[in-house]
Amino acid sequence: MSHFDTLETRSADQRAADLARALPEQIARAQAAPGQAERLAAIDPASIDSPASLSLLPVLRKSDLVGAQAAAAPFGGLSVLPVHGFEHVFQSPGPIYEPGRTANDWWRIGRFLHALSIGQGDIVHNCFSYHFVPAGMMFENGARAVGAAVFPAGTGQTELQVRAAADIGTTAYAGTPDYLKIILDKADAMGVKLSITRAAVGGGALFPSLRQEYADRGVTCRQCYATADLGNIAYESEALEGMIVDEGVIVEIVRPGTGDPLPEGEVGEVVVTSLNPDYPLIRFATGDLSAVMPGQSPCGRTNIRIKGWMGRADQTTKIKGMFVRPEQVAAFVSRHEEVSRARVVASREGEMDVMTVLIETRAANPKLYEGTLLDTLKLRGKVELVPPGTLPNDGKVIEDLRQYD
Repeated sequence: MSHFDTLETRSADQRAADLARALPEQIARAQAAPGQAERLAAIDPASIDSPASLSLLPVLRKSDLVGAQAAAAPFGGLSVLPVHGFEHVFQSPGPIYEPGRTANDWWRIGRFLHALSIGQGDIVHNCFSYHFVPAGMMFENGARAVGAAVFPAGTGQTELQVRAAADIGTTAYAGTPDYLKIILDKADAMGVKLSITRAAVGGGALFPSLRQEYADRGVTCRQCYATADLGNIAYESEALEGMIVDEGVIVEIVRPGTGDPLPEGEVGEVVVTSLNPDYPLIRFATGDLSAVMPGQSPCGRTNIRIKGWMGRADQTTKIKGMFVRPEQVAAFVSRHEEVSRARVVASREGEMDVMTVLIETRAANPKLYEGTLLDTLKLRGKVELVPPGTLPNDGKVIEDLRQYD
C-alpha cells in the first residue's frame, strides 16, 4: 500500500539531516516557553542536533508536569501558545491539563489510520471518550486527516451503538481493544450484521487471542501507542513486527530512574521529545517500558521500531515502611564502575519484609556494597552478587514478590 507521506521512507542520512535542522529549532521554541526557560537555559540549541545529543538535557517527568501546572495553570508554562490559542483544553487524571488543536492532524493519528487503510469512503465508529480526556478528539482529528467520516460514539448504550453502526454503515472502529468485542457480541445477539472490517485500537492491552478473534470475524485489528501529552508515539503496520516510531517524535529508551540512554534491545523507560511546535515537550518520560528493535520494518517504513508497551518504569515500592525508587537504584549503580546492573527484590519471611539486592558484578565480596546500599536506599538488606548479564532484560530494577491477598 502507499505510505502516508515521504517522511516514512527517508534514508538514514536524510532523516539525520532533517533532525539536525528541526531539533535546534524545537529546543529554541522550548526555551521561549516560560515554564521551560530555566530548565533549558544553559543549553545552546545548536548543540542539540541529533537524537544522541538529547542525552545532554534533563528528563521531564509527569510529576514535574503536575508541579509546573500547579504553579502556572493550566499548562505549566510549557506551551508556546497562550491558553486561548488552542481550540481545546483537556483534563486527564492527576489532574493534568493538556492542550489540543483541530487542524493539521495535530496528534498525528492520521498516519496510524492510513497504515490501517482507513481513508476516504470510510466511516469510523469512534468509541474513545470525548469528555474531559482528549482521546476522542485525537482520533476524530486523525480521521479528518485521512478523509474519513466519524460517528462520535463514546462508550455505553451498546444496543444503540449496534443500531447506529448498522444504520450508518460504519466500516471501521476506533477505541480500546476490548470494547469492540462487546459491540460485536451484542450485534450477534441482536441478529444484526455490521460492516466493520478494521479496528484502530489503543489505551489498553491487545492480547493475541483477542486480535485473532477479531481476525476470525473478518476484522483487521492494529494498535497504536499514544498519550494525551504527546499524541501518537508509535504504531503497527501491516508487517506486525513491533511498532514504528511516529515521524513527529524522537524516542529514547533510558535506564529507569535516569536519563541515560540504553543500547538497542535493552528494556528501559520510553522518553519522548515532541517536534510539535505548539507544545514542545523535551525528553518527556512516559513511565512506560519498551525496547528498540534492530533493523527496519519489512513494510518499507524506515524509522526505528520499539517492541510496544512492556510494563511500567515507575516501580516505586514500599519496603519496611520506606519507599524505594528506581532513581535510588540508579544512584547505587553509578557509585560503582564495576557494577553493570542491580535489582531490588522485595519479599517476605513470616510477617517481615525482606529486601534482597541482586548486583551484576565480577566482584566477589558482598560487603563492598553494604555501605553504598545503606547510603542510597536508606535500608539494610541482603546482597547477592551475580555475573554480568545474569539479570533478566525486562527493565525491572525493583521487583515485588510479596503476595497481598
